[in-house]
Amino acid sequence: MKKELGIFTLLLVLCGVTAVMNPRFLSVTNLTNMANIIGLYGVFSLGLGMVIITGGIDLSVGSMFALAGVLLSMALTEWHWPWPLAAAFVIAIPMLLGWAHGSLVTRMKIQPFIVTLCGLLLYRGLARYIAGDGTKGLGNAEGFETFASLAKGKFFGLPAPFVILIVLSVIMWFVLHRSVYGRYLLAVGRNEDAARFSGINTRFVIGTSYVLMGLLTGVAGILFAFYTNSISPSNHGNFFELYGIAAAVLGGCSLRGGEGSVIGILIGTALLQVLQNLVNLLGIPSSLNFAVMGAVVLFGVLADQFFQNRAAKKLVRH
Repeated sequence: MKKELGIFTLLLVLCGVTAVMNPRFLSVTNLTNMANIIGLYGVFSLGLGMVIITGGIDLSVGSMFALAGVLLSMALTEWHWPWPLAAAFVIAIPMLLGWAHGSLVTRMKIQPFIVTLCGLLLYRGLARYIAGDGTKGLGNAEGFETFASLAKGKFFGLPAPFVILIVLSVIMWFVLHRSVYGRYLLAVGRNEDAARFSGINTRFVIGTSYVLMGLLTGVAGILFAFYTNSISPSNHGNFFELYGIAAAVLGGCSLRGGEGSVIGILIGTALLQVLQNLVNLLGIPSSLNFAVMGAVVLFGVLADQFFQNRAAKKLVRH
């Protein structure tokens, strides 16, 4: 809770400073746009956070977005599938890929970094091949207007992605913090061998965390496809995995595994997007976006290292 409180305080301070430097930050339009972006990035950041809690990583998320976006466009505009079937198909594909990642990690004992790095290259290449290296789109959503309104409309005056994020966050909060499975996730992340000797099916826990990440990536892939309305397989979703990892790390998820919370991931996502908004509102060159993100991730890792060392020293003293 101390980590979440600290990062939330930092978020409030940053919002206050940004509002003072540029009052447009508090405009309804800007806040609505920011809520929409937080919703879009927050959904898949939750999934990445679950994987990081187990001590894993997934670098293929951005490429999954490209593949999902291309398949969604083709299913709706070329194959003319009913939108519920298209949605289920696009969500099922990343879940299947997540299952494959989990199987390679747990059964073949390949490092998650290597498995998902290969996925990053493979899925991007598949997306480009399937699309003929051309840009796909959703047009004016003719024939699937209901689907479009669910993905990019508004509920209770709030952007649909933000509302979806809140609903999924509540579900994930119960999964991680109020279920046996959530306790197993944290236990496996802290010490996989000890968890296995205590009777936990570590293969199942780790494998399902990648499937869960695939599910949330599929949902976010649909939201992003409607948000951009144009899917270029060569760059759609580029570096998105880094945003998710950064949000999770900033929110208190340790890259060593065994630590993290849903609330922390949400705060980390919001902090990243406020930083991006600050860069835009202050007229800072957009080319510095990645530099800002890199500095923030480094700060998060250093802070995690500091707290880990301090906790270790306290244990030694006692």
